[in-house]
Parts: sequence; C-alpha cells; structure tokens
Amino acid sequence: MREGSLEAPVRRPLAWRDPDFTDPAKLDAEMRRVFDICHGCRRCFNLCDSFPRLFDLVDASPTGELDSVDSKDFKQVVDACTLCDMCFLTKCPYVPPHEFDLDFPHLMLRYRAMEAKTKGVAFADRELAKTDRNGRIGTLAAPLANWVTDRGNTAGRALLERVAGLHREAELPRYASRTLAAQAQRAAPAVNRAAPAYGRKAVLYATCFGNYNDPGPGLATRAVLAHNGVETEVLHPRCCGMPTLEQGLIEEVAAAAREVAAALLPWIERGYDVIALVPSCALMLKFEWPLILPEDQAVKRLAEATFDVSEYVVDIARKEGLAPGLKPVAGGMTLHMACHARAQNMGQKAAEMLRLIPGAEVQVIERCSGHGGAWGFKKAHFETALKVGRPVARQAREAGKAYVTSECPLAGVHIMQGIERLGGEAKGMPELVRHPVQLLARAYGLDATAQGATAP
Repeated sequence: MREGSLEAPVRRPLAWRDPDFTDPAKLDAEMRRVFDICHGCRRCFNLCDSFPRLFDLVDASPTGELDSVDSKDFKQVVDACTLCDMCFLTKCPYVPPHEFDLDFPHLMLRYRAMEAKTKGVAFADRELAKTDRNGRIGTLAAPLANWVTDRGNTAGRALLERVAGLHREAELPRYASRTLAAQAQRAAPAVNRAAPAYGRKAVLYATCFGNYNDPGPGLATRAVLAHNGVETEVLHPRCCGMPTLEQGLIEEVAAAAREVAAALLPWIERGYDVIALVPSCALMLKFEWPLILPEDQAVKRLAEATFDVSEYVVDIARKEGLAPGLKPVAGGMTLHMACHARAQNMGQKAAEMLRLIPGAEVQVIERCSGHGGAWGFKKAHFETALKVGRPVARQAREAGKAYVTSECPLAGVHIMQGIERLGGEAKGMPELVRHPVQLLARAYGLDATAQGATAP
C-alpha cells in the first residue's frame, strides 16, 4: 500500500440512484472510514472549518480516537463544508486512484442527500435556492428588493435574519433592473471582422447571478469577445442547480442538467462554444453534471464544449492571438483565485488573462475567501466565513493594489467585507472589480459597453 498518491485526482460517478447511497448505516460506516483517515493525516487542518471541527471532536473524545465520537456529532462537520473541492484537489493524498478512494466533498454531499431524503430541507433554505424565481421577482422590483436587503435597512435585515436565517451584516447580492438576457436581445456589440479570432462563435450561459444580479461581467465578456471577432449569443435556460446540490437534492440537479443540456446542444451542433459566466456554474457543466448523469450524451457533449470566461480568452490568445488595442491599467490588481475556478483544474487562467494587459501588475491570492455560496450569508456561518477568509482579506488589504477582483461574484464582495472588518487604512481601500474580464474591457477602452444595470 502506498503512503500517498502523486497521480492526478480521479472522480467517481455519483451512485445517487443506488439505495445504499442514502442508507444511514452504510453512510455512517463510510463516514467513519474516511474520518479516521483524515484524523490520522490532518493535512487539511487550515482549509475550512470542517476539518478543525472533526479534529476537535476526536481530540475531545474519551479515547482521543474516532471510535468514541458519537455519530450524531458528524453533522457539525458536514454543515461546515462549502463543497469548495479544495481538499480533494489540492491537499488530500488519498483521493482516487489511491486505494483509500477518499472523496471528502462528495461524502459530505452524500450525507446531505441522506438528510434531504429522511428529514427534508428547511423551508427557508428551499425557497432561497429557487434562484430563477427569486431572480425574476427581484428584477421586476429591483429598487424595492435592494432596499429591503441593504445592510443599512436595519429593520428589513433583522426580519430577514429571523425569517430566512440570513445574517444581518452579510452583504447580499443586489438585483439588476434588466436581466443580461434582456439586454442582450436589445443590442449586440459589433463583431470585429479584422480580429485574428474572427469566425469563432460562443453562447454565453448567463447563470442566475450573471442574469439577474450583475449583468456587468456578461456585458464585458460580450464586448471583449466582439472586439476579438467572436460572435456571441446569451442564453439562460435555467439555474445550473448548484444551490440545490449544496442541499443534497441531486435528483433536482439532474433535471436541471437535462434541461440546460437540451437547450444548449443545438447551438453546440451549429459550432458554438459555451462559456459559463460564473466558475461554480462552469464547474457544474464541466464536471458535476457528468458525474451525476454519466450516461447522458447531451450532458457529455456540453461538458466538452464548455469554457470558463478567462479560459476562453486565454485560449484565443494562445491559438489566434488577441486583437490589438490593449492599454495599461494603472495601479495594479489583486486577483483572488476562486475555489471553483481552481477546481476546474485548468490552471490560473484569470491571472494569465490579466497578464495579457501591457505592464499589468497582478498579485495572486490562491486561498479560499471563506464564503461558500449561500452558506456564507447564513447567520449560523457568516462569522466563520469571515474567519476562514481573513488571511485573504489581509493579503488583499496589504497588497496596496488599486483593484481587487475575483471570478467568483460572491467572493469579491466577501473579501471587501473582510477588509472592512480588519479596520484601519493599511494602504487605502482598493476598488472592487466584479470580474477580471471587466479589467480587460477597461484595458481595451470598452467601459461604455460593459456596464452593468444594477439598480440603486
């Protein structure tokens, strides 16, 4: 038996339709097997709060081993997992193909699937995960929705905390008054026929956040790609299902995968690439969906055709070359590498993209921001999320760069909240740019066509 593996991680398809997957006794046996390996290793102690909670349980037990930890206490370990995948991809030496066959995030997902089946999902959590419905309502009443959720509205936020469990100090996403899809239908940027990459075609999968909350990165992506000769269309068939995946509702995720794949497949057959505007959504299309529906050929075709935004721009730069016109962006940039961008196992594509800007000073932070999707908004987790993200906030503050950016739309805002919490004016407060592609748009002088429509 090998001590650890040096081979590339391999993920197994999720056996979510097998009755054993949610069998409490069999799940408990697997939890104990995996947790005992983690306890003996402890390499992941500084990734998220799941591992300190696990190790504290073991260390405080009568025997100092897992055998005297009560199974009911495992839930606190599961609840702290944000499914960031960093333990699987960056730390654990026992992931497949190692014979220990350890996949901690998917084990946490399995536990949540068992909970969802046996106990159901809390009403407030179910409603928060209906991102398409919430987005449609939010955009129709954007000024009202943004007033209610604003941190300065102490009465509204106190009510949300009591009813929905959302921490009153957490910066919640704002809603745009016009969706990205609606703006895309009104006008398309002129395609630069002289660009080296002219002839490429891409569909932008708008994603819930890109469609309803912040169209700015999507508009910037269209502007940059049009300048580089790429014809684009914007589609949003429905949510990718990441919020319901976090709740263990795998069957609902499978339904979303089938629907989105069916909507995008005709475009793929016409020669279009697919670009997901949010790393978490790209991760779903590329990796999670094929593991949930390994037999579905449409899902497989979509996975093969899907790119992250930065990945696509870098692909153009490498194969055809970018269109001329990039100018320096003064002040330097601190780039946070989003966990779900790292989980796509494609390298630091956002950093590569920003370094295409002449004279770009890019400082990369490759550590979790601590947010973890809806998890970081919750009253039960917000302070923990800030604690986990404090090293990132400190590095961003002390970097002294003019801009902070992240491909994850929630991470960037969370980092800025972390900087606020640190206090002081170390080197001045940086400006948050919601996505690195917006800095590329600025370098091209495309700001006028790359503004979002977030309501005040």
